[in-house]
Amino acid sequence: MKKAAPTKKAAPTKKATPAKRATAKKVSGKKAAPAKKATAKKASPAKKVIAKKPVVAPEKATAAVKGASPVRTVTPKPPTAESRTALVRRARRINRELAEVYPYAHPELDFDNPFQLLVATVLSAQTTDLRVNQTTPTLFAKYPTPEDLAAANPEEVEEILRPCGFFRAKTKSVMGLSKALVENHGGEVPGRLEDLVKLPGVGRKTAFVVLGNAFGRPGITVDTHFQRLVRRWQWTEQTDPDKIEAEIGALFPKSDWTDLSHHVIWHGRRICHARKPACGACPIAPLCPAYGEGETDPEKAKKLLKYEKGGFPGQRLKPPQAYLDAGGKPAPPLGAG
Repeated sequence: MKKAAPTKKAAPTKKATPAKRATAKKVSGKKAAPAKKATAKKASPAKKVIAKKPVVAPEKATAAVKGASPVRTVTPKPPTAESRTALVRRARRINRELAEVYPYAHPELDFDNPFQLLVATVLSAQTTDLRVNQTTPTLFAKYPTPEDLAAANPEEVEEILRPCGFFRAKTKSVMGLSKALVENHGGEVPGRLEDLVKLPGVGRKTAFVVLGNAFGRPGITVDTHFQRLVRRWQWTEQTDPDKIEAEIGALFPKSDWTDLSHHVIWHGRRICHARKPACGACPIAPLCPAYGEGETDPEKAKKLLKYEKGGFPGQRLKPPQAYLDAGGKPAPPLGAG
């Protein structure tokens, strides 16, 4: 008999690793060993974003600096999208306020008749009314009528008008309009706009000065002061004088046009200056969108106020501080005192 072949020994089983044991236990329903925690880097905390509060104009702005003069309280600026109704109300209120401040407002050119006013207004271009008032007495004493001025010696007229500046051009204009009055209107100043603007050196501005103040016919005088202020007050964005005249005229009754022109021009000459308006001494500061463009400190603003030397007949000159009354409200700069 053949011997049976020896059976091969089974290979020894390898010891199960802890991971495998854990797997086995899990399979058998036993609780698995807790897995090691992953060591992840801690994320840096996110920076807090602080939302900025929107800047809102206070209802009333006041100075809080110790020892400083208090700033005039003002309401917020009118919104850019101001309604038409709100604009009309604000514009008319400004005019009412200025009427109280300047109750004596009228043309600051001296004249006795429409011819003198027409000539004086033409001469006032690029110079002051005060300078014109110093020049016209000599001119009208020598040439009292259009006939006299039309027949004058140009060189003699130029010499008289030299202090007004641009005396050659102005001589040509006043002699030319005098000749036109004699030839076309019998030596009389016409009372119609269409006739006035045909005279040499006469535009719509000059025509409305004459119509409003010599004939009592309403008109808006759009001079440099008027243009600057109505744009500063956001009554219009136009730059052309004719368009400004049309837009401002639509905000007011026709009966207000002449006095409105005087109020605005007087305010522009005395308080609301081109370069540095005296905001701290302005009676319409709460209604002005441009408040703050100039000096807001009341004491410093008072020093910026201007007044015309010479005044009016029968009036006593007032110093700049007389603009403000005891309550701090601007008084008529050239009012009777």
